[in-house]
Amino acid sequence: MSTVQDTQAVDSARDQFQSVIAPVKDRSYVAGERTSALRRQTIPQMLKETVAKYGTRAALIFPQQNLTLTYAEFDRKVDALAAGLLALGLETGDRIGIWSPNNLEWILTQYATARIGLILVNINPAYRLSELEYALNKSGCKALIAADKFKTSDYLKMIRTLAPELENSEPGQLNAAKLPALKIVIGIHDNPGAGMYAFSDIAGLASDKERAELDTITDSLASDDPINIQFTSGTTGAPKGATLTHYNIVNNAAHVVGRMNFTEEDRLCIPVPLYHCFGMVMGSLGCVSTGAAMVFPGEAFDPVETLQAAATARCTALYGVPTMFVAMVDHPLVAELDLSSLRTGVMAGAPCPIEVMKKVIDHMHMSEVTICYGMTETSPVSFQSGVDDPLEKRVSTVGRIHPHVEVRIVDENGADVPVGAQGELWTRGYSVMRGYWDDEEKTGEAIVDGGWMRTGDLAVLDAEGYCEIVGRLKDMIIRGGENIYPREIEEFLFTHSDIQEVQVFGVPNEKFGEEVCSWIVVREGSTLDEEGVKAYCKDQIAHYKVPRHVRFVPELPMTVTGKPQKFIMRDEMIEILNIEN
Repeated sequence: MSTVQDTQAVDSARDQFQSVIAPVKDRSYVAGERTSALRRQTIPQMLKETVAKYGTRAALIFPQQNLTLTYAEFDRKVDALAAGLLALGLETGDRIGIWSPNNLEWILTQYATARIGLILVNINPAYRLSELEYALNKSGCKALIAADKFKTSDYLKMIRTLAPELENSEPGQLNAAKLPALKIVIGIHDNPGAGMYAFSDIAGLASDKERAELDTITDSLASDDPINIQFTSGTTGAPKGATLTHYNIVNNAAHVVGRMNFTEEDRLCIPVPLYHCFGMVMGSLGCVSTGAAMVFPGEAFDPVETLQAAATARCTALYGVPTMFVAMVDHPLVAELDLSSLRTGVMAGAPCPIEVMKKVIDHMHMSEVTICYGMTETSPVSFQSGVDDPLEKRVSTVGRIHPHVEVRIVDENGADVPVGAQGELWTRGYSVMRGYWDDEEKTGEAIVDGGWMRTGDLAVLDAEGYCEIVGRLKDMIIRGGENIYPREIEEFLFTHSDIQEVQVFGVPNEKFGEEVCSWIVVREGSTLDEEGVKAYCKDQIAHYKVPRHVRFVPELPMTVTGKPQKFIMRDEMIEILNIEN
């Protein structure tokens, strides 16, 4: 894989700047404070440290299952699973995928793989066949842990569609034509069928030999080792595997909860998905960094389950995207349940309307709720509001810079713009990813000039160092907190034989923030209609990427140089759909 960031060089560069929270002079540059040293820890080292301090305290709470594990109990289960994975022949540096909604098995897998240096590949639970195949092959996954079913997805059926050889394979001996690297498939639920292991049987495969090796392997790991690959859609089509190290995510997790003043007394309600940095880093690792408890309401967000879990478990913090909070604050249960234990949390993924923020503070007791901004490639958070920031700052900005992070706002030539001027946000520091897995070209385009990560977002820094995200250089759509890149959908639709030209863009939507819209020029004689387009997408791309609106046009609006003018299409669709922009 590509490694474009020399950690020592970046550390040296960081040593040269002072602790600041406001832009330097009149240029849009800001650097986070450095009063506390960064952690040079691996994930298993951090877990062991927390277990030693808080072993008898609750680590995991699943209210629906009436299940609570202390940190000591959790640690024993992690070690048992890690030893079992070693018994399967997995070795440090091997990639292992996890394809599942939130559950105990996901969390155990996160820490068991880190214990022995396996690189965990997070696979979006909404992925369909083509996306799953790409992710497994791009990352070279040797093993895959998968749930049975979730919502409309039959995971095991999809795996068997891609790897029919499982039917005649012994578990752990897969040789699939479409998935050449994949050898081991583990079903989370019992009796997953021919060719697969059951998750519950893995720990039992370990012998004293594997158990004795755990500490030796953990001691051999370095904080700069890659430990996690998260696929983020690319503007050039195929998703890119952002590769994160222990150092990246251990520190970012600690800084996120640090800004909320977390201690071992906190209990965090996590309805956001673990496959994403929001759940896995800001949630799971954030709790472990402080000894706080993780509370999981269910497999995926449900307003009733989340509110009930927050009340039952006496949660002090709650995470979500704005659409989740809208669904909760407007629910009758808010008035019926005792949510007085709530204090703080994170709202991220999309701008927060001021009325929603007021309701969250007033009706859910979250007076210290914070706003975050970042991207998967930066582990993820770069900016976060403080618990005592004014309400206006929490809804109009994404807060101020995180510790040990630098940010510049630059013009098209890469020069810093004045304070208050708009430009592209670049960030540098410990949080910048190792690179895109097996994609040196895209890594080089994203990380430039000595470690600066180009975010592609347009931003403004004010004189106090607060950052406002004002737009996107490219055309990313944010639907309900999910980042959607039009080019990926366009390239998929181009595979339809009747589609001659296609452009995909976002249009405003009250519930989700934005919805996906496509304009299509069909080939002569085609009878393709809107339902045909949606049917073609079904089971091939994630449901949230399927165009909600499809318009067939004789030609696309273009510039004189032949570039499609998406702003014209978007404005016209807003008028056609009678959307109040």
